[in-house]
Formats: sequence, C-alpha cells, structure tokens
Amino acid sequence: MTGPETQVRVADAGFILPGNYPEDAPGIGFEQTLALFERGEELGLQVAGIRQRHLERGVSSALPFLAAASQRTQTIRLETGVVPLGYETPFRLAEDFATVDAISGGRVNAGISTSAPHGDLLAGLGRADQSGEDSYTLIDRFLEALEGRPLADDPIHTPYGPQTPRVQPHIPDLRSRVWLGGGSLRSIRWAASRGLRLLLGNIASADGHDSFEIAQRAHIDEYYSAFQGEAPAVGTERVIVPWDSATTAQREHYVAYAASREERTKSAVNGHLFQRDLVGSSAEIIDRLAADPSFDGKTALRLALPYAFDDDEYRQILDDLRFEVLPALGWTPSLRKESELIR
Repeated sequence: MTGPETQVRVADAGFILPGNYPEDAPGIGFEQTLALFERGEELGLQVAGIRQRHLERGVSSALPFLAAASQRTQTIRLETGVVPLGYETPFRLAEDFATVDAISGGRVNAGISTSAPHGDLLAGLGRADQSGEDSYTLIDRFLEALEGRPLADDPIHTPYGPQTPRVQPHIPDLRSRVWLGGGSLRSIRWAASRGLRLLLGNIASADGHDSFEIAQRAHIDEYYSAFQGEAPAVGTERVIVPWDSATTAQREHYVAYAASREERTKSAVNGHLFQRDLVGSSAEIIDRLAADPSFDGKTALRLALPYAFDDDEYRQILDDLRFEVLPALGWTPSLRKESELIR
C-alpha cells in the first residue's frame, strides 16, 4: 500500500492494446479484449485504450469496438490510441466519436494522429477525391466539426422541425477531450497551439538529444510552455512487463521479447530514439519509473501491452502492474468499493 511519504509519480494510469485475434476467428480476440477492458475497470485503472491497426490482425475500426466496450463497462474512460486521420473524413469521424461518446455516457478520449499507415498499399482503396491535403488541415476540420458551429445562418428543415445545421449529436465538451498522438516537435507544438491534449509513445524524435528520456521530457516541457488553452494534459506510453507472478514459460517469453527489441534502443534510428522496454521484477520497474523524468505526478501512464501476447499473459501483466507497481508510485485506484476487487 502507498504510505503518506510516497511521492506521487503517477496519478492517472491505464492501458492500451491492439486487440489481437486468430486469422480464422476474430471474434475470439475481440471478446478477450472486451473482457480485458472489464478487468481494467475492476482493477481501478482510469483508462482503457484500443489501437487502430490497418492490414493487421488487430482492431481496424476503433470506434465500433469502443461502442461495444461502453456496454461492458461503467466508469473507465475509453480511448482511441490513435485513429489516423489520413483515411478519414473529418465530419464523419466527428459524428462517430460523438455517437460513441453519447452511448458511453461521456467517457470517450478522442485520440487521433496525422498519419496514414500503409499508405502505399491502401492508396487504391481510398477516397477518389483524396488530394494529399496536409493532414493538420484535416485535424482542424475535425475539431471544427466537434465544436458544432452552425454551418449556415438559416436552419435546415428536418422531420423534427427546423434545426441548426451542425454535426450531430452535439457533445459540447468532446472537443476538450481530443488527444493528439505526437512525437515530433511539430506535432507537439501544434497540439499546444490548438489546446489539445498530448499522447506520447515510446518513440521520440531525437532533436539533438542522445537519450530517449531526456528527449521526451524536453518535448513535454515544450508542450506546456507553448500550450494555449485551459487544460493541458500529457499521457505517455511505456511497454511494462512485470514478471512477479508469471510462470517460468511466460518469464522466458518476456525475456526473449525484450531482447529482440533491445538493439534499436542503443542509438538513434533515422533521427528517432526508442525507449527500452521495462521488463523484469516489479522492484526493477518501480525504480526505472521513479527515475523517469517524464513522470512528475502530472503525466498519465499508458501501459502499452505488447503485440501478439496471450490473453493470460495480458492479465498477469495488468494484475502485477496494479498490485505491485502502481501503488509504489503514489497511484490511487478508481474503485467504487475496494472490497469488491478480487485478485
């Protein structure tokens, strides 16, 4: 348990995963991922997020998934991490986010990015009118749609009578819950200039630094110094794999996984730095997070669950994070009744 002397390094914590599934049985993987969202809420985590993956065996449409998750949970915030705008129509995406937010009771974090992954392969399946417009322009249009400003001075005639022409449903505060996925100085400054919240990953542009942690802390400081708005907020992903309660086979898997990714962390790759995965005992992970300059009591933690792990491994990692790691960092669970929690 957290004592009164414990310094709060992480006040808000959640997880994010891609939603793996077998090639011939996607429903199995989706069901397991929905059950993990339920478990995250039981554990008192503040956020459960889903990645949007294209051309891969992961969730390819985050918002329908979150609509389903909203019916299996009651309190945990639901996050897209992130929807690439390169394939979206701004007003249609705004409609989808608003619809799911209304269904969830106002629990959606709208995570977006400027990217268009696999663009070379998907070009022939995209919109015929796609013109290569700057993706930041698309985000501006998305934000305008969420704001619900009237699109004309005169009302339009509908079966419900005269109505102000704007994106429906209109959720007045959804604009304030938009998070931009970033890692470059341009994206970070752009998010700050628009008053958006900022999601950072385990990759960062070096920008003259030779340490991932130092580069990311500089990015966070840049965001706060440039922020124009009322509620700046930063969340950052960390691949965390505690093995305290893992089986021998699971521990061997985790060690091999970390080793396969270690080489990329030794120097900058194309101007980008990668953070080392946090794989080991809870005590080792606590020490590393306590020394991580990104976590200062304000930055929210997003546990990035590794791709293609088994469901029982995800559950073991989440439970060890919740019971062994987070309490030592000053974190407090969002539990309605502590007595209802079963480990």
